[in-house]
Amino acid sequence: MKDSVRPCNAITVLAVAAALLVPGRGSAQSATASSEPGPWRVSATLYLFLPSIGGATSFPVEAGGGPINVSADKVIDSLKMAFMGALDAHNGRWGMFTDLVYFDVGNTKTNSSDFTIGNIGLPAGTTSNLELDLKGSAWTLAGEYRVAADPAFTLDLLAGARMFALKQRLNWSISGSLGTIDPAGRSGTSEVSNTLWDGIVGAKGRYVFGDRRQWSVPMYLDVGGGESSLTWQAATGLSYAYKWGELSAMWRYLDYDMKSGQAIQSVNFSGPMIGATFRW
Repeated sequence: MKDSVRPCNAITVLAVAAALLVPGRGSAQSATASSEPGPWRVSATLYLFLPSIGGATSFPVEAGGGPINVSADKVIDSLKMAFMGALDAHNGRWGMFTDLVYFDVGNTKTNSSDFTIGNIGLPAGTTSNLELDLKGSAWTLAGEYRVAADPAFTLDLLAGARMFALKQRLNWSISGSLGTIDPAGRSGTSEVSNTLWDGIVGAKGRYVFGDRRQWSVPMYLDVGGGESSLTWQAATGLSYAYKWGELSAMWRYLDYDMKSGQAIQSVNFSGPMIGATFRW
């Protein structure tokens, strides 16, 4: 899988919205900045995420020959199923959040030349019928410590872990000349998967502005590693507060670089998201 996948239709917009991991964001913080212990303040966020998907994956061929490398941005344009839930809680300076996500995306592309065999270019006129499916889940859990609690600005430092599980399945059938490329594996099925646990550290906060202090700029950043070589994400945007909670519009980027020798080499998600945060 390489490069990016553009959002394609209304189904993808609603589906991928719940499909990708967004841990507790700046917009999920308590509406009232406070550093003093007291009642727990809890918030839950529902969001839509409209990302492009990028990365690189090499599918091994059991029959021999070089691995099949697919450009997923030319294949994936629909989502089959998704689930998302996020929760954030604060008491004084201390807090925690958790986020659980499951997604299933995929599509079939006929007469496609968006693949290589063993990273070698294909002869002109060589095409393939490709069916690519991605299934994944993510669980983020972290603790937070508030270092700034001004009514106009809050900032939490965070530390925790993120689990990212991804399974990719490719069905292919190649037509046309392969030139000097090993013809073994003209058709077949290959599946690769990986489950990663990474420690993360970061910060999230918000800047509040406006005469009635209803507008704010939420911010989120984390970076980590462990079973991946590097993972990081960033998000920022605008929020508008109501008595029950707030509505927000943000831009988010999540990136994974895997360690060398793995079939799934990298994956990233980038795009706008909108959400509603409820507090009690």
